[in-house]
Amino acid sequence: MKLNEYQDKALRTHNDEMSQTQAFSNYGLGLNGEAGEVADILKKGIFHGHEMNRHELAKELGDVLWYVANIAHLAGFTLEKIALMNVDKLMRRYPTGFDAERSVNRVD
Repeated sequence: MKLNEYQDKALRTHNDEMSQTQAFSNYGLGLNGEAGEVADILKKGIFHGHEMNRHELAKELGDVLWYVANIAHLAGFTLEKIALMNVDKLMRRYPTGFDAERSVNRVD
């Protein structure tokens, strides 16, 4: 599935009854909540001796992606545009791949 196709499907469940301000707030907070759930799965797997449940991790990452798709739409961007912008930024920052020195002395 292409990113924009996913975004279109995700937007089917966007709540049109909220104002744009409410939607940004709701989705921004939801994104942080879901990212917290991803972090909790990783924390428990790495530090608490739990078995890393990759299926649950994938489900939570899907929830993160849903919120990102909706926030991007509210901001007027497709997911593909967001991805391209990010890759362009990373290519400028790390033209030959990750470099610890460039990371420490980053110029943006």
